[in-house]
Amino acid sequence: MQTRLTDLLQIEHPVMLAGMGGVSYHRLVSAVSGAGGFGCLGASTMSNEQMVAEIRKVRELTDRPFGVDLLTAMPGDLVAQVELLIAEGASVFVAGLGVPAEAIKLCHRHGVLVANMCGKVTHARVAVDAGCDLVIAQGTEAGGHTGQVATMPLVPQLVDAVGDRVPVVAAGGIFDGRGLAAALALGADGVWLGTRFIATPEARTVDGYKDRLLTSAEDGTVITKAYSGKTMRVLRNGYLAEWEQSGAEVQRFPMQALAAMQEGVFHLGGDDRTEGVDPQRECYPAGQGVGGIDELVPAAELVERIVEEAEAVLARIAPVRT
Repeated sequence: MQTRLTDLLQIEHPVMLAGMGGVSYHRLVSAVSGAGGFGCLGASTMSNEQMVAEIRKVRELTDRPFGVDLLTAMPGDLVAQVELLIAEGASVFVAGLGVPAEAIKLCHRHGVLVANMCGKVTHARVAVDAGCDLVIAQGTEAGGHTGQVATMPLVPQLVDAVGDRVPVVAAGGIFDGRGLAAALALGADGVWLGTRFIATPEARTVDGYKDRLLTSAEDGTVITKAYSGKTMRVLRNGYLAEWEQSGAEVQRFPMQALAAMQEGVFHLGGDDRTEGVDPQRECYPAGQGVGGIDELVPAAELVERIVEEAEAVLARIAPVRT
């Protein structure tokens, strides 16, 4: 399945792994890239040393292209982090929560592509004008930090606004090949999947996360500022009900995230050995596609399954006529 995205990233399938902080580590990234998709490390929760170690582990497991996702709004020296990902051989820098002009120029000087997460048309225009090579249209159905516009109307509007200049990738609520087919029909060149890849053996998660994904319905998520200070879609739980009733004041990002971590309800960057995780209080980011996830599937198999399903859908709705 060839699109402008596969040509640009030099991959086989237009399926990108979301660079989820705390989840997208080397096992998951290398599995997706190795299957012909595009893996992306979620490095926003990592120290510089850990990010370098994770990049090197990806390189040990695959020679396929992969990216690194960083939040531009996080404290720290973003340019120094970008210099590291360039030096270690990542092929794409994915910028979330902002457009870092200096980092974009740095990447382009070294032949590294830049992608930007966009929740509005204005975001996409700013990103492309700043030099981003592709944009990810993330609808409000997506898990984690998200905006207000749904995927279905957002994707074609971004395509109309900037699709003649760069590839547009669809994100938010997509969990199978039907979503990929729909994204292509809307004019996108591929998809960016997060929640579906959490439900894989390779994903790194704290205790209870995958179990909650497999048992949650399509209405099992809620958007809240309780965990980070920014709008975040997460699995609904008892802690959020208590927090809403308390009338607690929301601190600005990232201070609210630090407060949630100190309270023991946000173990960002933890794993299945992390102690003190309460599934009824923990922050489990998830999108509205969660209701369609009922089994753990190896990441490589998932990439192949998504592409096969999409091809079957496209063949059914647009059969070849002789």
